[in-house]
Amino acid sequence: MGPEPRFSATRALALALATAGGVGFAPLAPGTFGSLVGVLLFLPFSHFGLPLYCLTLAALTCLGVWVSDVAERAFGRSDDGRIVIDEVAGQLLTLLPLVILSSWWPGVAGTGLEIGNSGWWALVVTAFVLFRVFDIWKPGPVRWVEQSFPGGVGVMADDMVAGVLGATVFSAPVFAALALVARGSPA
Repeated sequence: MGPEPRFSATRALALALATAGGVGFAPLAPGTFGSLVGVLLFLPFSHFGLPLYCLTLAALTCLGVWVSDVAERAFGRSDDGRIVIDEVAGQLLTLLPLVILSSWWPGVAGTGLEIGNSGWWALVVTAFVLFRVFDIWKPGPVRWVEQSFPGGVGVMADDMVAGVLGATVFSAPVFAALALVARGSPA
């Protein structure tokens, strides 16, 4: 394979996706801004229902591997900070328990935990913070995955593991809030 051309439409598209439309070029905390893009995408995606949300997340993750590979070559650095599609996907994964909640418990309507209410927003903020903590802190398995896989797989994998850890921890407040609401207590 020869050197990558300096400009091509495919490369430009890959870089746009890898940087979440340019968000990765933020001068301060591009990963945090990438996570915010994940929250913004969650708003419409949360209406898709669980199967389509999971399919969208899987497609975004696979796409992220490819665009991260392209971006690493273009930027000349492994896991360059401008690549934030991994934060977008990891954040969406951390928010998965809210999609499960709304898909599996239709009785959540009218409880304050449905999309757009203050209880729901408190949970979204909790998920955002949890993912950022796991992504920045990189506890055991997150750090191991980051160091064990090269290229786009490595770029995406550590954030997906951080997303799994975030979703696991996030499940506790989500389902605790549901239990409180189910018992008639305010959430």
